[in-house]
Amino acid sequence: MQGGFFNRYSICPSVADGFRLSLLWVVLTVGVSGCSQYSQKKLPVAYHNLNARYNAYLIARDRLREVERYQQKTYQENYNQPLPILLPLDSTKLEPVKAQLDDAIKKASLVAERHQNSKWLDNSYILLGTARLYRQDYGNAMEVFKYVNTKGESEDEKHEALILLMRTYVEIADYANGLNVAEYLRVQPLNKVNTRDYYLTKAYLHQKKQEYAVSAALLDATFPFLKKGETTARLHLITGQLYDLTGKSDKAVAHYRSVLRNRPTYEQSFYATIYSIQGGRTSSERFSRMLNDRKNTDLKDKIYYTMGLLEARNERYPKAIEYWKKSIRETTTNTLQIPYTYQEMGKLYFEKLLDFPTAKAYYDSALALLPQQSADYKLLAGRKVFLDEFVAQQQTILTEDSLQKLAQMNPAALDRHLDEAIDRKLKQQQALLKQAQEIAAQASNRPATSSDIPADQRWLLYNPIMITQGKTEFTQKWGTRQLEDNWRRSQKESSAQLATIDSAPQTGTALNATGSDGSAPATLTAEERKAQKEALYATIPFSPEALKQSNQRLEDAYYRLGKLYKFQFNQPDKAIPTFETLLTRYPNTSVKPEVYYLLMVSNDQLNRTSAWKDKLLAEFPTSSYARQVGKTGANGAPTATGETEAQRVYTEIYGLYKANNLSEALSRAETALGALTGSLIEDKMAVLRVILIGKVRGVEPYRQALIEFIRDYPTSPLLPKVREMQVAAEQQTAKRK
Repeated sequence: MQGGFFNRYSICPSVADGFRLSLLWVVLTVGVSGCSQYSQKKLPVAYHNLNARYNAYLIARDRLREVERYQQKTYQENYNQPLPILLPLDSTKLEPVKAQLDDAIKKASLVAERHQNSKWLDNSYILLGTARLYRQDYGNAMEVFKYVNTKGESEDEKHEALILLMRTYVEIADYANGLNVAEYLRVQPLNKVNTRDYYLTKAYLHQKKQEYAVSAALLDATFPFLKKGETTARLHLITGQLYDLTGKSDKAVAHYRSVLRNRPTYEQSFYATIYSIQGGRTSSERFSRMLNDRKNTDLKDKIYYTMGLLEARNERYPKAIEYWKKSIRETTTNTLQIPYTYQEMGKLYFEKLLDFPTAKAYYDSALALLPQQSADYKLLAGRKVFLDEFVAQQQTILTEDSLQKLAQMNPAALDRHLDEAIDRKLKQQQALLKQAQEIAAQASNRPATSSDIPADQRWLLYNPIMITQGKTEFTQKWGTRQLEDNWRRSQKESSAQLATIDSAPQTGTALNATGSDGSAPATLTAEERKAQKEALYATIPFSPEALKQSNQRLEDAYYRLGKLYKFQFNQPDKAIPTFETLLTRYPNTSVKPEVYYLLMVSNDQLNRTSAWKDKLLAEFPTSSYARQVGKTGANGAPTATGETEAQRVYTEIYGLYKANNLSEALSRAETALGALTGSLIEDKMAVLRVILIGKVRGVEPYRQALIEFIRDYPTSPLLPKVREMQVAAEQQTAKRK
């Protein structure tokens, strides 16, 4: 029949149409039922390839690209530190694109669930693992990458998965496994994209391990695989930083120049110029041009910071400080530079000018603003602990000396001095109040928000830069104020005031002389003056008992100050006069044997001859310090029998320690230490003794024992561990304060 079964001659069109649709449905059902995701026939494979690509893989890939664009757009570079080769992962900062990550995981999972025979299976697994990596779900990410390496069909996808596995190991700081993966990939035939990613990931691994030379060399090998653009410019900038860190300034400069040839952002080109200048290769005219360039308005702080670095390098320290102060004043909206400027100022005062109180003030400001993950944070925190103690001991000496001098004055002269102190503080308070009122008056004439006002004209409380500067100036002026209860506060303030009674008017502590409305009265009533004078009198050590306590505080302060000079600041030339003052003023001090020993080693360090060794051996022949002197002069070698006995004694004492029999363990350790002189485990026994002292006698004897170990065993392999214990003890002490 012409036209086939379904033709225009059909006598029942509606029935024919229904039959046609039914037949079509049967054909489609049979066809689709044959498209199993496990079938390897051409039609099912083509069907699943099509669905996997357009309904899952491409959507997941685009979602991940959105996440990566967001990460690149929002990441804020810290140019004061070496830039990371790969952008750090932080799931909290990716929270705004969490929906895209979730959708990427969902769509990538569809391929594994419904399209097992698709050629996009391995690629989708890689997207799934990458999305989990961005979410910092490292465990599941590693499982996915390992699965692709084991079950994947394409070698390129296997290599890509292993590179991402290496990246995951880097993120969890498992560098050993990361290097194992890298070593395997090193001998594999990688395609160009995988070769590029391999070099970048391995360079990032070595950068995290602070192996900067290896990292820079790997980046050098990466550039042939990169196109011109911001990413390449950024990597040239990082390579220059790494070469600077390894002292290869010529190679660093070459990479900084390459930044400018790779279409960089303005920030990248600016910092490439700045880093090149920091190597000392510039002129004052160039700085002037940069400062006058309107595009650098928000970057003047960095320019002045660099100028300060060059002046400090050339030992023109006052000029360096001047430029760094300008750097802080010129800061606008981006305050990232400020803590690093404070850090350099503190470092200059600490290492070059040896002005420890001022160094402490700048370190305080730097630590308040420096990110805790900064490479320098731990170093500054450790240094600050000792600076805090240094300033506290100096203040104790100043205060107690002043109070004792006042106690020796005749009553009439002392009364006049106290009146002068009260009047001086009253005038100072009036001046400060007037200044505060002027600031408040200026603020009332402008809107509360001041983001559009120049930094040097903003009201103090709306200007974070001024607040930071104010904190620093306060610390420099008044010292560190510890948080504590109001126990006898009037006497504490009075003592501080009297400690600086002969100083310039700007030093000392302001008296609590404000009126009930917050204003400073021009004069004090007779009752107010009398009350303040009585509070001042109460701090002066008139009685023998008060004088004894004052002298004890002085003796302890000189002792601690001398040890800080010797051990923490490595200044034996200042430790010697401090210890000598201690012996002169307090000849019967209980720490005389140790002071003799410290004077001996301090003079030895300066190659000076002294009689302190003879005095120590003559006056305290049985002391541990005399024993230490004798040990350093011995040349006998330990015997095998002696070592066996020493090990037995140590094992017994350690058993007492583990059994929590601490007092007996400490007693036996101190007795045994002398007998173990020269043995191979002497330092091990000494460390056990230190730990037991901390358990039995408390924090202060523990700190002292740590210092003694560092002094007595400078070449011990246990020294790094003891130094860690010392830093931990100092930090705990600081927290309690």
